Amino acid sequence: MWSMLYPIMIIVISNILYNICTKSTPAAVNPFAALSITYLIAAAVSFATFFIGAKGKNILAEFGKTNWTTFVLGVVIIGLELGYILAYRNGWAMNTVSVTANITLAVALIFVALIFYKEKITAKQIAGIILCGGGLVLINI
Repeated sequence: MWSMLYPIMIIVISNILYNICTKSTPAAVNPFAALSITYLIAAAVSFATFFIGAKGKNILAEFGKTNWTTFVLGVVIIGLELGYILAYRNGWAMNTVSVTANITLAVALIFVALIFYKEKITAKQIAGIILCGGGLVLINI
């Protein structure tokens, strides 16, 4: 049970802090300058935790095990971060931007899973999509 729970807790706590930090990014700073510092810190923490947690492993050998997804993920994360910074700068409230983005994402991923991973769409998911659409309308009016 704990193995299922703690990753969600990490995601939720990280997302809370993420939204606080993103909303608090100074409006005067170029978002790419802020993101450059953010990812320099992230790289330093990633390197440090690799060496702490992967005793005896060669980081260059580990780099060699990656594929295209690692590189694309780097670009995609910049889009994600930039989207949130711009959403907050353009007036989105913290209590609606994340909910709106995540509901839209959840619905879109149902179709991505259906098309690319051949996962089945259920009647419950269709009902959920309808409810989510209504929720989006209600939360944004």
